[in-house]
Amino acid sequence: EEMYARFAAQPFSNRRSSSSSSSFAYVLAAAALALACVVLFATKNAEEDNAPSSSLAFGFAGASMRRGLNTFRNVRGGVGSRAIKRWIPTARNFAGRMINKAARSKGFAVGMGTTLAAYAMASSPRTAAAFGWGKPVELLEKNACIAGTESPIPDAPGKDEKHFLLGTPMYPPFPENMEMVSLGMGCFWCSENLFMRMPGVHSTHVGYAQGVTKNPSYEEVCSGRTNHNEVVRVVYDPTKITLGDILKVFWERHDPTTLNQQGNDRGTQYRSGIYYYNDAQRKVAEESKKIYQAVLSDSGFGTITTEIEQADEFYYAEIYHQQYDAKPGSRQYCGLSPLGTQFPSDSLSSATG
Repeated sequence: EEMYARFAAQPFSNRRSSSSSSSFAYVLAAAALALACVVLFATKNAEEDNAPSSSLAFGFAGASMRRGLNTFRNVRGGVGSRAIKRWIPTARNFAGRMINKAARSKGFAVGMGTTLAAYAMASSPRTAAAFGWGKPVELLEKNACIAGTESPIPDAPGKDEKHFLLGTPMYPPFPENMEMVSLGMGCFWCSENLFMRMPGVHSTHVGYAQGVTKNPSYEEVCSGRTNHNEVVRVVYDPTKITLGDILKVFWERHDPTTLNQQGNDRGTQYRSGIYYYNDAQRKVAEESKKIYQAVLSDSGFGTITTEIEQADEFYYAEIYHQQYDAKPGSRQYCGLSPLGTQFPSDSLSSATG
């Protein structure tokens, strides 16, 4: 499911079911979930036999459940309220495991049929990729990635470019007292918009990090063949805002439990990640992950998949991506999927990072 600029710019309101079609959406979702339950009940003992019929049934059940869950997630109000949506990530992960189980069937015809059904019903790139279709759903070996080029991409911001909102430089060197952290949490339009308005933030810029390809373009990153993540790099004054303050927003404003996915955006460039520049930041990041995992576990959510790594080389994204949401004429889009839980405000109060 490619998230190229034109598609990403589509108004978020247009990507959701209208109130007039909510009733039909509920019926469709309920029917899909019911189908999944019936198939699972009918084949509950067949799993041990690892029979082709069992694999096919699990594939259709998983695909039906994914379709139903996607529909429930996108309709407004009523059944689609926050209270009901809390269990959706866990159920989606369960459905995904069923689809993957089916796709690994020894029977080629069964596996192919299951894959086609899952792809059509749930738009599951993971299943399609199991047969080599679409972009990769996992990080590639280095020798399988695009090599790239030694020259920066032509559309990268110029060295003298200023931050559209803050008027500060977008390239180093930054003032000596400043620190940086790079964050991956889905679409970088959305994530940059969260941090560039925070008091104490000196500059922000979006780009590609933690990958293999040199000087990748947006299209190359979206192909899934560079291993890069879409990130926002936040330059901040630690005497005015702490890393703990930044990470509180990071955890609360996206879903860190979905591997290589954020909302409708799927692919390794949408993985959750914190990329630190010094050991003090690493310790704060790891501690914050433990704290938020406890919060999610208490609320019934799954395991955090966020990677915490030392920041690798940062490649600036094209100029039209920079501070996108602050520019006139920008199309309102938000691909982030927060879980509605709160990070304890005082748990990292001493973390100056």
